[in-house]
Amino acid sequence: MQQLTRPVRRSLLVLHVAVSVSWLGLTLGLLALGLTGWTTGSPDTATTAYRAMKIFGDWLVLPIALVTLVSGLVLSLGTSWGLARHRWVHLKFWLTLATVLLSVFALRPGINHQAAEAVAGNPAPAIDLVVAPAVATATYFFLTAISVLKPWGLTARGRRLREAQATEARAHRVHRVDLAHRTQGSGK
Repeated sequence: MQQLTRPVRRSLLVLHVAVSVSWLGLTLGLLALGLTGWTTGSPDTATTAYRAMKIFGDWLVLPIALVTLVSGLVLSLGTSWGLARHRWVHLKFWLTLATVLLSVFALRPGINHQAAEAVAGNPAPAIDLVVAPAVATATYFFLTAISVLKPWGLTARGRRLREAQATEARAHRVHRVDLAHRTQGSGK
């Protein structure tokens, strides 16, 4: 992929950080609601918590998850970070992809089922609606940390690319020096 221009890269980076942080905040909200539904003794409070989770699940989880994934993918492919050059970027991509899939195929169906049960008058405590947002929150905190700290260095592919670039740069310098010597020699 072609390198992004600076204004595009910066705009995309702002978008990516904003939606990533939104995803973290959303999971914290889902965790608070899941805990409320699980621990309350009031069927009305549990119903309200699970219905609120459904609203977040229907309107926010999927769009925020997809924009986070796509913006991160475009940033990695359109910058020198690359998708498979640095271990932290590679891990971040795979964890983000896994959490998007879990959001679509596990979290949202669980929320929808529990909200339907609550509306039908059966708001039973649901530990899965506590565990899923808790795991997601921990994952997003971890992803945020590695985005800031950028640990672990290059992948094997990243090392090969860096060595190839260094070799190409050395060859280019030697060629320029050789050309300069020839130009000086022919000018005498």
